[in-house]
Amino acid sequence: MQSVEDKIEKSIKAKPKGSLFFPNDFQSFGSDEAIRKALQRLKEKEIIKSVAHGIYVRPIVDEFIGEVMPTAEEVVKAIARRDKIKLIPTGTYSLHALGLSTQIPLNLVFLTDGAARVIKIGKRTIKLKNTTPKNLLAKGAISGLVIQALKEIGKKQVTEDEEKQFISLLKKENSKILKHDMSLAPQWIKKIFKKAVDE
Repeated sequence: MQSVEDKIEKSIKAKPKGSLFFPNDFQSFGSDEAIRKALQRLKEKEIIKSVAHGIYVRPIVDEFIGEVMPTAEEVVKAIARRDKIKLIPTGTYSLHALGLSTQIPLNLVFLTDGAARVIKIGKRTIKLKNTTPKNLLAKGAISGLVIQALKEIGKKQVTEDEEKQFISLLKKENSKILKHDMSLAPQWIKKIFKKAVDE
């Protein structure tokens, strides 16, 4: 009969390198304690690596640069899938995600309908901040980010050039979604959305 460790190892090796795992992915294989011990042993055997507390990866090994660990963004997406929660990037990260800033922030802040928590990944920190449902109702991948990015810059600080960049990005959004998300934005951001709708 296969041990819990063997079952977990087989399951992990069946997935592509770079895949992220959580202890509860293996719930059907044994008790929490047996799973924890099995993951610890697989870590010692270097089959998996710990990314953050309770998050593991089967690392990709590149012949030139060695081990390639998952990015903080990939970890966040995996947590959202596991917990079935919504996440919206905020702050400087929303500007970076839109391609309006080359600065990759060390600390990523996301609004969520899940539990508030802080996850440390190497030198980077992911902060999940609980928010009201209204802040998570945006449907558009672009328009949702634009609302957060404009809030980060601030009403009085948005330059003419930045406004043009935002309008140009918003025009790429589906018009129905754009109108839906416009209704969720503060008044001063609505005016920028309206320019994208009218042009």
